[in-house]
Amino acid sequence: MKKNRVKTLLCLFFAICGIKAQKKVEIDSFQTQKLDEVVLSSNRLETPLRQNSKTIQILNSDQIRQSGVTHVVDLLQQIAGVDIKRRGAGSTQADLNIRGGTFDQTLLLIDGIKLDDAQTGHHTLNFLPPPQMVERIEIIKGPAARVYGQNAFTGAINIVTKKEIPKTLTLNLQQGNYDQTNGSIFLGKPGEKTSVMGFFSRNTSDGYRYNTDYNQTQYFIKSTFNRHKTPLDLIATFSGRNFGANGFYATPSAKEQYEETQASLISLSQRRKKGAWIFKPKVYWRRGQDMYEYIRNKPEIYRNLHLTNKIGTAFDTSVASNWGFTGVGVDISKVSIRSNNLGDRSRTMMNFFLEHRFYLFNKSVDITPGLVANYFSDFGSYSFPGIDIGWQISPKFRLYANSGVTFRIPTFTDLYYSDRTTLGNANLKPEEANSNELGIRLFNPKVSLSLAFFSRKAINLIDYVKNNQDETIPFKAENIQQVNTSGIDFEFIHLIPINTLIHEFKISYSYLENNLKNSGFNLSRYSINNDLKHHFVSNYYLPINKNFNTFFVYKYVERTSGDAYSVIDVSAQWTISRCQISIYFNNIFNTEYWESNLVPMPKGNGLLGLSYSF
Repeated sequence: MKKNRVKTLLCLFFAICGIKAQKKVEIDSFQTQKLDEVVLSSNRLETPLRQNSKTIQILNSDQIRQSGVTHVVDLLQQIAGVDIKRRGAGSTQADLNIRGGTFDQTLLLIDGIKLDDAQTGHHTLNFLPPPQMVERIEIIKGPAARVYGQNAFTGAINIVTKKEIPKTLTLNLQQGNYDQTNGSIFLGKPGEKTSVMGFFSRNTSDGYRYNTDYNQTQYFIKSTFNRHKTPLDLIATFSGRNFGANGFYATPSAKEQYEETQASLISLSQRRKKGAWIFKPKVYWRRGQDMYEYIRNKPEIYRNLHLTNKIGTAFDTSVASNWGFTGVGVDISKVSIRSNNLGDRSRTMMNFFLEHRFYLFNKSVDITPGLVANYFSDFGSYSFPGIDIGWQISPKFRLYANSGVTFRIPTFTDLYYSDRTTLGNANLKPEEANSNELGIRLFNPKVSLSLAFFSRKAINLIDYVKNNQDETIPFKAENIQQVNTSGIDFEFIHLIPINTLIHEFKISYSYLENNLKNSGFNLSRYSINNDLKHHFVSNYYLPINKNFNTFFVYKYVERTSGDAYSVIDVSAQWTISRCQISIYFNNIFNTEYWESNLVPMPKGNGLLGLSYSF
C-alpha cells in the first residue's frame, strides 16, 4: 500500500509541475476569486475571513460546482480534519466529526440556524441541502462553542444557501453501479419583489451488498420576499430516507437491521442594517423522525420509534463604534421527544452571547473577549468564556490565537436509551473542555495558506464503553475521565491561470493525537478508538476548455486504530449548449476500507449523468 501511495503522490506532483510549466496569462476575473473577500455569516460579528482569529475553511459555489459531487457529504470528506464516517453508499447514513470529536460534539447550521438534535447527532447530516442550493460552506474548527453554545464542542459547519439564481429549470438524471438511479428537478425564478428556488430529488439503489438498498426523497425550497427593501428569507425542507442497515449499528453481525428517517425544517430569517447596527432575527421549527427495526419487517422482535421537535427563536445584533465592534445575541428554544424507548421528554434551552472586538495599534492588533451563558431546564446554568487575539502583520499575513471553554450536555439517548447492546446512564455529567489554538494565515491573489496548532483538554467525555468483546455485554454510557487532544491543521490553495482558464490545486492535512487518561475501559465506540490520526487530501481542478472540466481527489487516512487506506475519486463535466454530461467515479482503484462500525465501504462505483436546462 505504501508503494502505491508514493507512486500516486509522485504522479500528482509531476502533473502539477507540468501544468505550471505551461504558459500563464493573468486574467481580470482572477482577482474576484480571492477568498479573503468572503464575509463570514457564521461569525456574529460578520468579519472578513482574513480578519478572523479562528481556523475557518471555506468551500465556495465555484468549488462546489467544479467538484461534480452529488451530495454535500462528499464535499465535506475533502476537508482534512473533517471525519465523515459513512455507513454505505452515497449519503444514506453518515456521522459528522471534527478534530476527533463525536457526532454529538459537532454542530450543523443552515444560514445560521442550529440543527442540533436532542435525541442523537447520528441524523444531523440528513438536513444537508443539495449542492445546487449552496452558496458556500463555512467549516469552523476548534472552540466555536463560545459563538454557538451547545453541541459546537469541537467545531461547527454553517451551510450558507444561495440568495437567488437566474431563471432556470434543470432536469437531471444519473445512473450508476448497484442500480443507483438519481433524478432531480432544480427551479429558479427571480422576481421584482420575490424570488423562489426549489429542488426535488429521488435517489434509489438496490445496494452494494446484502440489505443495503435505499430510497431517498428530498425537497428544498427557499424564497426571499421584499427583496429590495428588507428581505425576508423562508426555507422549507424535507428529507426522507428508507434503507437497509446491514451492520450499521449494534454489531457487524446484525445484518437484518432496517431504518427510516425524516428530517424537516421551516425557518424565517432576516438581516436588517440601520446605520452602524445590524439586526438578524430568526424563528424556526425543526422536526426529526427515526424508525429502527433490528430485524427488517419484523417490528415485533425489536423496534424503536422516536419523534423529535425543536421550536426556537433567535435574535442577533452587532454595532460598530469608536470603541470597536460589539455583538450580542439571544437564542431560546424548546426540544421535545416522544419515544417508545426514551419516553416522553422535553428540555428548554436559553443561550445568551456577548462579544466585543477591541482594536489596538492602528487596528493591526485586535482582541476579542466573549462569553456565552446557557440555561438548560434539566441541567441548570453554565457559561463559556473565551478570547481571540489577532495580529495583522501585513495585508496578506495574519497571526492569531484563541482560547475558550466548551461544553455539551448529554442527549436523551445518552441518558435513557436501552437495548441488548447499549445502555444509557441517567447519572451522566456534562462534558467539558478547555481548547487552545495558535495559527497563521496567508493570502494573496494566487495563494492562500493556513496552519494551526491546537490542543484540547476534555473531562467527563461521554462514551459507550465496556471491557471485553463479549457481545452479550452491552456498551454503557459513561463519563470517561479525561482525554487530552492535540494536533495540527494545514491547508494550501494555489490558483493557476493558464491561458483563459483557472486551475486550482489544493492540499490539506491534519494530524491528531489523543492521550486518554485514567480510563478503566478497554473498548469504546467513539472517543477512544478510530479517530483520524493522519488525514491528507489533495484536489486538482483541471479545466480542459470552457465547456469541459475534470476534478481529481486523492484521500489518505490513517486512524488511531492503525488502519490506513487511500481513495481516489474522479469527476468530469462536459457542457453542450443547454445540456451537460457528467461522470463521477468513487474509489476507482477498489480500495477495501471502512469508516464506521466495521461497515465495508463500496468498491469502485460510478455515476453517469445527463442534465438539461430550459
